[in-house]
Amino acid sequence: MASLFLDVRKGGAPLQTVPEALVPINALAAYQVQDAVIARLREAGRGEIVGWKVGAATPTATPVCAPLLRSTVFDSGHDLTPSFCRYHGVEAEIAFSLARDLPARETPWRADEVSDAIAAIHGAIELLDTRFVAPDSQHGLSHLADQGSHGALIVGRGVAEWQRFSPHTLPVTMLVDGEIRFEQSGGNKAGDLLRLMTWLANHAAERGYPLRAGDIVTTGSVMGTLFLDRPAQLCVSFEGLFPVELHLGAPYRA
Repeated sequence: MASLFLDVRKGGAPLQTVPEALVPINALAAYQVQDAVIARLREAGRGEIVGWKVGAATPTATPVCAPLLRSTVFDSGHDLTPSFCRYHGVEAEIAFSLARDLPARETPWRADEVSDAIAAIHGAIELLDTRFVAPDSQHGLSHLADQGSHGALIVGRGVAEWQRFSPHTLPVTMLVDGEIRFEQSGGNKAGDLLRLMTWLANHAAERGYPLRAGDIVTTGSVMGTLFLDRPAQLCVSFEGLFPVELHLGAPYRA
């Protein structure tokens, strides 16, 4: 399955589907595909792992995740024209940066230790993309294997006093070309974001990619996904956080 994803990333036709025998049987199998793809991309000069995406369908569901490479993580204000994404599924997210390493060790990392390791809270925009013909067209584990449908991540400036924010109720507004396209308070289905961060700290360490100082971790959409097929100027503002801005060209399939 990894070779199929890599062929698409090199310019091959998107996948209509994959043989049933290649569909991951569980999350572990999906992560093995992720690791194989990431290894090849790193060898090809796409950069090292500088962050992660993590999320959960409910406050009690087991989280899922994918590592992110330097070549797809950008600061606010980035001009993504021309785009390297086939789709522009825009998602407003909250991210955290780390102040120190969380290496592998004999005992699991506790929530209070992970909390102490967080440097700042950030607004972020993730662009959903896919190596398949369309988003949400396959078994969920196939999309998880495909780097969790990651396209790009744009990160705003951080605020160090992150503990004073309540992400599950934080008001957020998304502007597209100056027009409000999304506005509400909270909305992340995962609930407690520190639970996600703690799970990821232990998962990443066990997987051989422990979280490091400077890494950015984005924690899932608060709004679902807004698909854009034309160039646009985006601005996502979480109350009390620095806005995150992005100029998009058209997705290259258009």
